[in-house]
This record gives sequence, C-alpha cells and structure tokens, in this order.
Amino acid sequence: MSAGSAEATLVVALVKAGRTKIRYPATAVRDDGTRITVRAPWAAPGVRDFGFVRFEPGDVFTEHYWRDRWFAVKEVRTGAGGLKGWYCDITRPAVLRDGELRVEDLDLDLWVSADGSSVLRLDEDEFTRSGLAGRDPEAAGAAVAALDELERLARAGELTSLLA
Repeated sequence: MSAGSAEATLVVALVKAGRTKIRYPATAVRDDGTRITVRAPWAAPGVRDFGFVRFEPGDVFTEHYWRDRWFAVKEVRTGAGGLKGWYCDITRPAVLRDGELRVEDLDLDLWVSADGSSVLRLDEDEFTRSGLAGRDPEAAGAAVAALDELERLARAGELTSLLA
C-alpha cells in the first residue's frame, strides 16, 4: 500500500514469549516498503490506567512499524483528536504476510507525553525476567539499543522525525 492508494484492513498480531497477546483489526494507512503505518481504535477491553496515561475506548492509535528496526511507535489520541503522547514498543522487526502484521513484543517500552516533558522507560524488570539476554544475546542487545535510541530522540524532541 502506498501513500496514495485506497486504505485496506489488516490484522495486527502482537506476540509475546511465543504466544499471541492480542489481535485486532487496523486500517493500513501507508506502506513504503520499510515502514508500515496503521490506524486502529484502542483494542483492549475497558480502560487501562498506567498512572501517567489512560488508554480507553474511543482512543485512536496511529501505529508505525518497521521491517528493519527493533521498535514500533504508536501515536495516541483521544477520540476528539487530542494528542495524549507516544507509546513505543521495543519489538523485533515487523513482518507483514497475508494480511497479518506480526510483531514480537520484547517487553521494553517507552512513553513520551504529548508535550515531551515526560519520557519514561518502562518494563525493564519484565525484560530482565524474560531471560532474552541468556537465550538470544544479539536480540537483547538490539532491544536495549533500540530503547536507548528512542529515548535519545524523545529527549532531544526529535521522536516525531521518525514518523514524517
């Protein structure tokens, strides 16, 4: 799908530790061969309150996945269009096949508030407990490097340059 073609529906499958964590329909917005952008409503049931942000029914996620990078960046907006911020998942590079966008979550996350004043590294304890560093040291190194890169961009106010 190119920037000028009609939008299509696909399924995003988020996999964690070999199991599908969640599957949800999304509208494909753009695919330039490297980055795939989709839009989807908040897919989990009910409200998820993280303390620093609430994801709730009506929120809209514009999700950017890369075939060659170890992260996904999700712009989060209210149903009325107000920007909440960016939730960044550290993942293996995304794979799109037969209408399914498969993404393997590697536990590390980064939250960046709408005004950029809050940049939070998340779930580092989960990442350590996952044992990825012992099972696949190269993947663990790529995951930590991806988190460091996203944090550096966010603190410099340059995270959105990835999404242009």
